[in-house]
Amino acid sequence: PKMKENYCLQAALVCLGVLCHSQAFSTERRSHLRPSFHGHHEKGKEGQVLQRSKRGWVWNQFFVIEEYTGPDPVLVGRLHSDIDSGDGNIKYILSGEGAGTIFVIDDKSGNIHATKTLDREERAQYTLMAQAVDRDTNRPLEPPSEFIVKVQDINDNPPEFLHETYHANVPERSNVGTSVIQVTASDADDPTYGNSAKLVYSILEGQPYFSVEAQTGIIRTALPNMDREAKEEYHVVIQAKDMGGHMGGLSGTTKVTITLTDVNDNPPKFPQSVYQMSVSEAAVPGEEVGRVKAKDPDIGENGLVAYNIVDGDGMELFEITTDYDTQEGVVKLKKPVDFETKRAYSLKVEAANVHIDPKFISNGPFKDTVTIKIAVEDADEPPMFLAPSYIHEVQENAAAGTVVGRVHAKDPDAANSPIRYSIDRHTDLDRFFTINPEDGFIKTTKPLDREETAWLNISVFAAEIHNRHQEAKVPVSIRVLDVNDNAPKFTAPYEGFICESDQSKPLSNQPIVTISADDKDDTANGPRFIFSLPPEIIHNPNFTVIDNRDNTAGVYARHGGFSRQKQDLYLLPIVISDGGIPPMSSTNTLTIRVCGCDVNGALLSCNAEAYILNAGLSTGALIAILACIVILLVIVVLFVTLRRQKKEPLIVFEEEDVRENIITYDDEGGGEEDTEAFDIATLQNPDGINGFIPRKDIKPEYQYMPRPGLRPAPNSVDVDDFINTRIQEADNDPTAPPYDSIQIYGYEGRGSVAGSLSSLESATTDSDLDYDYLQNWGPRFKKLADLYGSKDTFDDDS
Repeated sequence: PKMKENYCLQAALVCLGVLCHSQAFSTERRSHLRPSFHGHHEKGKEGQVLQRSKRGWVWNQFFVIEEYTGPDPVLVGRLHSDIDSGDGNIKYILSGEGAGTIFVIDDKSGNIHATKTLDREERAQYTLMAQAVDRDTNRPLEPPSEFIVKVQDINDNPPEFLHETYHANVPERSNVGTSVIQVTASDADDPTYGNSAKLVYSILEGQPYFSVEAQTGIIRTALPNMDREAKEEYHVVIQAKDMGGHMGGLSGTTKVTITLTDVNDNPPKFPQSVYQMSVSEAAVPGEEVGRVKAKDPDIGENGLVAYNIVDGDGMELFEITTDYDTQEGVVKLKKPVDFETKRAYSLKVEAANVHIDPKFISNGPFKDTVTIKIAVEDADEPPMFLAPSYIHEVQENAAAGTVVGRVHAKDPDAANSPIRYSIDRHTDLDRFFTINPEDGFIKTTKPLDREETAWLNISVFAAEIHNRHQEAKVPVSIRVLDVNDNAPKFTAPYEGFICESDQSKPLSNQPIVTISADDKDDTANGPRFIFSLPPEIIHNPNFTVIDNRDNTAGVYARHGGFSRQKQDLYLLPIVISDGGIPPMSSTNTLTIRVCGCDVNGALLSCNAEAYILNAGLSTGALIAILACIVILLVIVVLFVTLRRQKKEPLIVFEEEDVRENIITYDDEGGGEEDTEAFDIATLQNPDGINGFIPRKDIKPEYQYMPRPGLRPAPNSVDVDDFINTRIQEADNDPTAPPYDSIQIYGYEGRGSVAGSLSSLESATTDSDLDYDYLQNWGPRFKKLADLYGSKDTFDDDS
């Protein structure tokens, strides 16, 4: 059939070409019968002259088939003028589009040939201009005439799609005939001539899932209930063919990738009906126990699953959350579990889609349930105190070892291990307390003082005896109870003033001073305070104390007539008692001074010495005393200046003391009782050597009289006793000035152990005594030895 169609097409084209040429020739023949526009005279058969007007060019619209590939140039057509008699005097000239290059004309016959292969898709027609001129003179014989050469189309261009590949989406489960995408192809051939540009679409690949409309290129679904979860992507090939799809037409193809989009047509489903999990009793709330996952083949929001606990005995102890990254349900511990209380729990968990498509609600409930069984594992737990904190009380000043209170812990495990207690020493740096490691009794180690610390906070550890790492800690607060152990005292060092006045002048009823007290004890053992005078001076003639009953008291004078000359200072003892049980009291001394006042009662002076001086000394005497003091100061300054000029120190230092620069001689002068055995150190102050220095800067209140029993007899032989006695008198004499003084003693003692060395008592000059021993007395007695020694000695010396 295809060969038959090709033959028919060729025959039609040939007939069309013959028809066009025959029409042109017939037109040419008919033109000769018409009158010429150039006034050409022609005789008729009957001899009469006929006159006709000129028609101009004899021509037609020419056609030329594109893509002609013959060996000779193709004849496009022929131009002929009425005035052409065929003698060759007329010359035909062709101009316009393609003249001389594509189209050439025979200037004698007027035949036009195409020298090149023409492409209608490149150019569909050419406009040319023809003119007849005189061959010899080139004079135009007729005006130029315009004609068109059309390129006749053949089917030489296949259809082409706008895109090489297409991508399209269509929801899964779509109905048959749902439009997916439209593909469009174009043909460069002439759509107005034949069927070269008439396209027909068909599907080459993709059946039976999709179909395409032949005229529009719209692709539609061809099967119902296509499931994305079974197959998500399809590849479809579409063909476009010209010539109306008949044999001999050209075609082009394109690929279309069609993806099924997801819809929520699948409910979530657990892969198993029961999950087994376990959790340690030592786990803390928030710790993950396990995970479950319900599978949903849908994607995106259609596959989102939310988990929820709907039933079970562990609803209060466990919770489940959704991990949207993994679409898992995370089971977590909500409250602590205890192995000893319950060892297993059960949960019923539901997984449901978050988004549900109403179109597919008939597919069933979009949720599923599963059972989770959770086993509790035993763990070695630390001890547990029976109370989260403890508060105990103990009285201050309680003896060491007093029981403060007790803490108690137990092992929650089934083993019930023994517990040992200890105090965190970082909280008891002063070690006020100790604890019995076995029973948890807390005792004091020393008396406590509430006034120093009213509350003591410590921490106690409880650890298993078999595992010291398992320990618990509890805070213990110890309140120190107050005991009345502090007596009240003056709030401040009070001092009162009273104006001296006549005996007859009455005093006002205002208190000399108002006093108050302070007690370090608690309020229960403190106020109210009671003020009074001691019992021995309860009837003090000068002052009295009146309690104001508001923890204050006023001190009043009993009479007037106080005089500074008589007594300028009074020390008044006041007893203050607190309200504790038993009460405590203290005696505080109030100083009251007698002062001089003006007529308005304002204080002028409270100095007793100034008063006495004014009474006993005149102004002249005071001036004389001051002058003597100035003169003494001037003498001291001159003495110091002279000492500095002589470069002599004012004070003789101990190492330069002249009293120690005593040279001991072996000889004994007359009247000396003992020189060699005497220790000069006895002249120094023996009490000062021992560290005791009597105070000498206090003005004596009486004239010192030496005790008669201390003075030694003038004829005493012991110089040491004599000197010590005089030194003791000087040290104990308060009238002596407060600096060292030189004591001069004229007594040297009497008698000598060596006897007299004088020769006046010798009976004769020739003494029988042997004085050779004088040679052993040293060089100082050498002269005597020479005088009284033996003659041999004299000879040796001479």
